[in-house]
Amino acid sequence: MLTNYRRLFGVPHVLSLLVWSLAARFYMPGQMIAVTFLVEDWTGTYSYAGLVAGAFTLGMALVGPLRGRMADRGGSDRLVMVCGVVFAAGMVTLALLPAFLWWMAVPLALVTGVFGSPANQIVRGLWPRLTRGPERQAIYAAEATTQELLFVFSPIVTAAVVTWAGPRAAMLMLAVLALAGAVGFFLALRRARVTGPAPVEEGAEEPGGRRRSLIRVPALALLFTMALLAVGGVIGMDLTIVAWANELNTPQYVMVLASVWALGSLVGGAIAGALPGSPRLVRRSLAATAGLMLLVPFMPPVLHLPTPLLVLPLLFLSGMTLAPLLAAVMGRIGDLAPSDRRSEAFGWMATALGTGGALASPAVGAMIDALGVAGGVAGAGLGLLAASGLSLFVRPPSEARPGVAEDTGGHGGSGSADGALRGPAEPGRSTGGPAPAGPTAPAVSPHPPQGR
Repeated sequence: MLTNYRRLFGVPHVLSLLVWSLAARFYMPGQMIAVTFLVEDWTGTYSYAGLVAGAFTLGMALVGPLRGRMADRGGSDRLVMVCGVVFAAGMVTLALLPAFLWWMAVPLALVTGVFGSPANQIVRGLWPRLTRGPERQAIYAAEATTQELLFVFSPIVTAAVVTWAGPRAAMLMLAVLALAGAVGFFLALRRARVTGPAPVEEGAEEPGGRRRSLIRVPALALLFTMALLAVGGVIGMDLTIVAWANELNTPQYVMVLASVWALGSLVGGAIAGALPGSPRLVRRSLAATAGLMLLVPFMPPVLHLPTPLLVLPLLFLSGMTLAPLLAAVMGRIGDLAPSDRRSEAFGWMATALGTGGALASPAVGAMIDALGVAGGVAGAGLGLLAASGLSLFVRPPSEARPGVAEDTGGHGGSGSADGALRGPAEPGRSTGGPAPAGPTAPAVSPHPPQGR
C-alpha cells in the first residue's frame, strides 16, 4: 500500500491539490454540528434544525452541474475564490442573526449553500487529467480516505468551540476556515496550471457535436442516484450523534463519537486502496448498510447505555464501510464521464449528494423527534439499504466494456456498453493531455503504473 501511494504522490501537483482541496472543505463536517446546535437553541426542535442544515446542501445541489460546466470551460480558480468569499459572508450573517428572526435561517442557508466550496467536484474532475491506470483508482481511494480526516478533526474543533464559546462562535470560526481554504486552493490551482478548459481526449467527442445531458446516461444516472441515497446514511448519522449528545446535555461527546466513526472510515478507506481487483459496489453497499443497522439495538430508547462511549467499537466498525463505498462510486463516475465534462459529472454528483442531504436531514430529524436516537440511525440505514438495491444493477467494468482487459484498479474498463458517452483510455495509455494552460511538469507519473 505504501509503495502504491508513494508512486501516486510522486505525480506533480497531486499532493498540493489534494491537501488544499481538503482544506477548502474542512468546514463541511463541522457545519452540521454548529447549525444543529444554533437552530435547536432557537426553536427547540431537531426537525427545523435538520431543515436548515438541509438547506445548505440543497443550495449546493441546485448549482452543482452549472459550476461543473464553468470549471470545465476554464476559470476554476476564480470560481473557487468567488464562492469562498460569498459563502463566508453568508455564514457570518447566519451566526449574527437574532434568535427572533429564526424563520430567516432556511432561506439564508439556501442562498449561502449555493456558494459552498466547489473544491470537491473540481479536484475530482482533475484526477483523470493527472493520473492513469491503477493510479486513478488509488487517488480516488486516497481522497475518500483522507477526506475522513476532515470528519475526525472538523467535528472535534467545532464541538469544542460550541462547548466553550457557543454555536455562534463556531459558525464564525467555520466562516474564517472556509475563506482561508478557498484562498489556498485558488493558489494551488494556479501553481498546477490546470485552470484552463478541460482537454478533449481522443475518441471522447460526442457524435454530431450534440451535448447529451449526463443524467440521461443510464450508467451515470444510476450512480448519481446511489450517491443521493447513500449520503442519507452519512448525514443522518451525523445528525443522530449530535442529537444523542445534546439529549445527554454533553456536547463534548460529539467530538468523540463523530471522530471515532470517521476514524473507522479512514482506516477502511486506506485498506480499500490497497486491495487488488475492481471494487464490488454490491458488497460495499451492503456492508455500509449492515454497519449502520448494527448500531440500532444499542441506541436509546432501545437500550440506555451507562455512557455512549460503550458503543465506540461498533461505531468504528460501522465507519470502516463508508470510504470504500464512496471511493468506488467516485472512481466509476470519473471513468464513465467524458474527458471534457468530468467536473460537470461530479457537479451532478454534488447535486445528488446535496439533494440527498436536504431530504435526509429533516426526515431523520423527524424520526429522532418521534422515535428517539435509534429511530434516527434506522432512518439513516434505510437510505443505504436503497442504495444497495440499486448497486445490483451497476455492471462490473469487465461486463461494461467487453473485449478490453480490466484495469488493475477496477476503473479502466467502463465504456459504452454501460451506457456511458464514451470509454476512457485503455490502461497504459495517458487518459488526458494537459490543458491549454497545462502543467509544466508531466501530467502523469514518470514511472509506468505497476500492478497492485
